Amino acid sequence: MTELDPARRQAVVAALRAQRIETPSWAYGNSGTRFKVFAQEGVPRTPYEKIDDAAMVHALTGVAPSVAIHIPWDKVDDYSELARYAIDKGIRIGAINPNVFQEDDYRLGSVCNPDPGIRRKATDHLLECVQIGEATGSTLLSLWFADGTNYAGQDDISARQERLHTALRETYDRMPDGMRMLLEYKFFEPHFYTMDVPDWGTSFAHCVRLGDRAQVLVDTGHHAPGTNIEFLVAVLLGQGKLGGFHFNSRNYADDDLMVGAADPFQLFRIMNEIVGARALSADAGVAFMLDQCHNLEPKIPAMLRSVLNVQEATAKALLVDREALTQAQASGDVLGAHAVLMDAFSTDVRPLLAQLREDMGVDPDPIGAYHRSGYQKRIEAERVGGSAMGWGA
Repeated sequence: MTELDPARRQAVVAALRAQRIETPSWAYGNSGTRFKVFAQEGVPRTPYEKIDDAAMVHALTGVAPSVAIHIPWDKVDDYSELARYAIDKGIRIGAINPNVFQEDDYRLGSVCNPDPGIRRKATDHLLECVQIGEATGSTLLSLWFADGTNYAGQDDISARQERLHTALRETYDRMPDGMRMLLEYKFFEPHFYTMDVPDWGTSFAHCVRLGDRAQVLVDTGHHAPGTNIEFLVAVLLGQGKLGGFHFNSRNYADDDLMVGAADPFQLFRIMNEIVGARALSADAGVAFMLDQCHNLEPKIPAMLRSVLNVQEATAKALLVDREALTQAQASGDVLGAHAVLMDAFSTDVRPLLAQLREDMGVDPDPIGAYHRSGYQKRIEAERVGGSAMGWGA
């Protein structure tokens, strides 16, 4: 990579400075595998302590000013107060995530359940989360359904799709102006014959049917091996239906490992499509969110590493020589076009990002700064007693 001219460098730095990456509240709590949840010291006991940790990540990176919440994992008596608390800490409440998969009633599904009473219960929870979004100032309702079947003939596939649409339509119509619905998908697990939203095409079809404020949410771990995620990202961008990402990494299934850990080149390729479509800025409406469960690694350093990985992939994508790439593509220069991408991917962008952080008034080494801050020792000493937040297994 040749030295950037001053104007180009200024544009790259401005884009990186404006980038926003949302962290998930559940990543700060205890989590584990389907066999065991591994407890850690200093884990938050309340949603307010989760906000404290998210605010620490933002303070050290300068680009993580919002935290997604999960209901009822983050249930409180007064959501307006929770929002004010977040603002006082220098961040805000981000996407609202309903939970319609952790109750016995949902064994055969939630909004797709054959029992109309259970469907009503699940839909009411979605409507409750719309109200929580209004109370917190959130503009995103992030939906993932564990609904599906295990055996052929277990239920009517077409009927389940109509039940899903009915619930989504009622929820969509209840959303206030300015709120968007993001519909996630997952091709298998917890069900193994059908998932009711198994792929981006199904999500896309439902979103088109609903309207402009319904968009697809791409979880980078929710695809069959070999899926070209950057291709579907490009298609959704072209149709105006890419609402956002749940970034994580996977090796075999939905591992929820730190984004960029398993395949940093894939993350770069995804961000290359985003940058090429000029969809990085906030007004493009693509939400960059993390969805990870840190089982073995310490929570806050893992979140910091994840933010840095997204920043590094973004910086490399911004360094792609678009003019040279276009010329190589137009002339059929296969290897030349590929070399343009590899040149950017091979660039060490860490010095550029370190300088950016200094210019933003944060430490150029966020992880080192965290260890020097004493925050981990303090929360381990203070968060004694009570029940650590997390999910059981």
